[in-house]
Amino acid sequence: MQTSIFYLPSIGSRAEIERGMAGLRGDLYQRMLDELREQAQLADELGYDSISFTEHHFHVEGFEISNNPVLLDLFIALQTRRIRVGQLGIVLPAQNPLRVAEDIAMLDHMSGGRANAGFARGYQRRWVDTMAQQMHGIHGATPNQHDAIDQANRQAFEEHFRIIKSAWTEDLMEFRGTYWKIPPEGTPWTLDATRQWGAGIDDSGTVRAIGVVPKPLQKPHPPIFQPFASSENTIRWCAREEVTAILPPMYLAMQNRLCEVYREEAAAAGRALAPGAGLGLVRDVVVADTDAEAIEMWSHGAAFCGAAWFAPFGFSSALVEPGRVEVLSQQEMLENGMLLVGSPDTVCRQLERLQMDTPVPWLFAWTYNGLVPHRAIMRSLELFQTKVLARVGV
Repeated sequence: MQTSIFYLPSIGSRAEIERGMAGLRGDLYQRMLDELREQAQLADELGYDSISFTEHHFHVEGFEISNNPVLLDLFIALQTRRIRVGQLGIVLPAQNPLRVAEDIAMLDHMSGGRANAGFARGYQRRWVDTMAQQMHGIHGATPNQHDAIDQANRQAFEEHFRIIKSAWTEDLMEFRGTYWKIPPEGTPWTLDATRQWGAGIDDSGTVRAIGVVPKPLQKPHPPIFQPFASSENTIRWCAREEVTAILPPMYLAMQNRLCEVYREEAAAAGRALAPGAGLGLVRDVVVADTDAEAIEMWSHGAAFCGAAWFAPFGFSSALVEPGRVEVLSQQEMLENGMLLVGSPDTVCRQLERLQMDTPVPWLFAWTYNGLVPHRAIMRSLELFQTKVLARVGV
């Protein structure tokens, strides 16, 4: 199992966030960068596979201060040796896909081929609607939403994805879609330099194709991930496109059904996969010397964030099993591997249960910087790698 550390990231402790407007405080942002650097350097030394950041904007509350994950990736890459860096993920409907292709290719070169790529659809309307307003009325689509807004968001996401893949893999590209015409019709370009040393223009001096540069250092492109997939449509799309789908916490029957859906769709596309291949799971990870210490830190930090910030968007619906009304309890989640929280012995048992129930090649360890004290995270990173992953043998 390859293990990536996943950050929102947040700034400030719970007490600092509860005082209000933590996102505006530059001192907290500087502290966050210092702590992320130390955590990344330790993870690099310990042998973690990668670090992943999300994309969100305008969060004056202090959660998810990660408006440019590629810049955070570069910040980490320049101060580490071997750990890979990526995004979970860049919200494509709110972005210019050509610039995304350029930025990740640059990151790949500047990191020495250590870039991962992660793309998401976007569900937080405050910022997606604002940032995507130039994209012909594209809006954020909340979990479990199935309407015209969701359909347009998905269409824009898939179109942008195709453009990025073409930009990475084709010397010269042209594209005609719903949202993008590349290049626009009638664009003039009469430079002799292009006629002599370039390409993409016709005899009349009109642009017919463009070449996006640089191409990624990794060939044909960096590994691609999509967070956090929870619908059959998304899982099937990921399987067809050979994208690693990252599943959020959900009840076991649903989780295993989506794993089977991925495998079925891959087989229909001519790819025979082992159970769980092409998929990853995200889990809260807090390891401490005792169960009580770990659960206290998780409850004060991660659970606080989940209840205040994520539950209102509907993510907890995946924790409600058929025939039940209430979500799974904390104890149930601890027992069945939906949380990896406790002492090394306890987390070993949780991880073994998780691997037995749903064997997947990727684990994304949700790390609540700021909300869990820095020194506790450093200790958790060390214990998880040396006392859990080494023992379980994943």
